[in-house]
Amino acid sequence: MDATAIVTNCPEGNDVRAMCIWMKRNRPLQEQAEYWKEVRGRINNVGPILRSIFSKQACDDRIKACHQAVDGSTASELERNLCIGCCYSSNDSDLSRKLVKVVRVRRGNSIELPLNVLISPHLERETLSRLESEMKQSDFILLLLRFWDYVPPYIIEKCAVSAFLNEDFLRAIRVKIKELRPPGRREPHSCALKEHSDTSFTRKEVLPPPERLSNPVAVDHWVLYEPKVQNFPLVDGFFFVDSNPMTLVGLRTNTAGGHHTTTSTVRQFTECLTAYFNGWE
Repeated sequence: MDATAIVTNCPEGNDVRAMCIWMKRNRPLQEQAEYWKEVRGRINNVGPILRSIFSKQACDDRIKACHQAVDGSTASELERNLCIGCCYSSNDSDLSRKLVKVVRVRRGNSIELPLNVLISPHLERETLSRLESEMKQSDFILLLLRFWDYVPPYIIEKCAVSAFLNEDFLRAIRVKIKELRPPGRREPHSCALKEHSDTSFTRKEVLPPPERLSNPVAVDHWVLYEPKVQNFPLVDGFFFVDSNPMTLVGLRTNTAGGHHTTTSTVRQFTECLTAYFNGWE
């Protein structure tokens, strides 16, 4: 007989929490809370799979099998069999069954589509780290663009500055960029990348620590400067726009806590620019 593929909805977090409370309904509240914490950790590891999250042994067996699946596959096999970021397809590979879930997304005109994404935050990290280490950066960024709304923040922070060199990334991100304006200013400035939508970056320049520079260099417009300095003040990257007066645009791709805007950090930023560029005051 031919087998029939059946797709079932994964339970939402609140549904699983209600199950945990019911299962421990006769136990003290502290024990109920601890049990939910354990189950929530298993969901983070293996995904919302009911047969694997209520038993420690079942969860351990599942995560071991998933790790073996990732470690035993090449980047090309992972990309081909997982179909991450693609509309749902009935890929019945072993990799797909272990590592992929299907979510519903709305894109443009509120059309709802199914989308393949990785099944859990833990396996997301494992799988994307493997792909990043073996793929060309440009190919990896294009892969991320398929499911940008689901990309984990640490990957965005790690790749986002270099991603601005990618034309497809720029087209996708221009409309989503928001200016971080200081308190008290009501109206935001217009975004440079939106205003100059017909202009792209010419190249990227990595800036070493200022003390390792022999001499300041001239400012180049539309060059993406990325400081490779620990705790660089204010921004993760920046570029100059050829305008009158010349405009510097900073890019912050780190989490909000990664930079702090204070008088001292602004002064440090200005001192760094003075060390890097001729005529900067």
